[in-house]
Amino acid sequence: MRVLLKKVLDCDPDAAWRAIRSPAVFREVSSPLLAVDSLEPGGFPTVWQPGDHPATFRALGLVPMGTQVIRLAEQTERPDGVRILRDTGYGVSGALAAVTLWDHRMAIAPDPAGTGKTLYRDQLIFKAGLGTIALWPSFWAFWQVRMLRLEHLAPTWRHDVGVDAPVPVENDGEYGQA
Repeated sequence: MRVLLKKVLDCDPDAAWRAIRSPAVFREVSSPLLAVDSLEPGGFPTVWQPGDHPATFRALGLVPMGTQVIRLAEQTERPDGVRILRDTGYGVSGALAAVTLWDHRMAIAPDPAGTGKTLYRDQLIFKAGLGTIALWPSFWAFWQVRMLRLEHLAPTWRHDVGVDAPVPVENDGEYGQA
């Protein structure tokens, strides 16, 4: 089954790319429907890197759903400038192990209308044997809520600490506009 969403987010593509590679953003857009905790030594990294990231999931922060490996790959060198983060992870235990195919792709591109905003496309393809049809409404509903959360948060992704920091003015050593 497939869930497919497409929206223009109110932030530039670089900010959106940083955000979808952030475990903190992942946890925030999943909340309150899902709570996710890292099983990696030291917890989730600040920025997702390609590779495997084991995690536990709880529905509504309370009901254990099991363990899943988030398996990430990036595609950033496309001629059309689209950047894709792909998760082909798999359930290890609990209800998550019922899903036999997980292919989640998030694509980031400049808005074709030239607004400076981000065209965000999100596609999930999954299979769970005979349970696929039964799970589709839950995944569809979760993806709708997730997209609303992404839309709400996107304008806050404009400031990049370290990049947008004030620079010292040479003549008086105070911070300000250069």
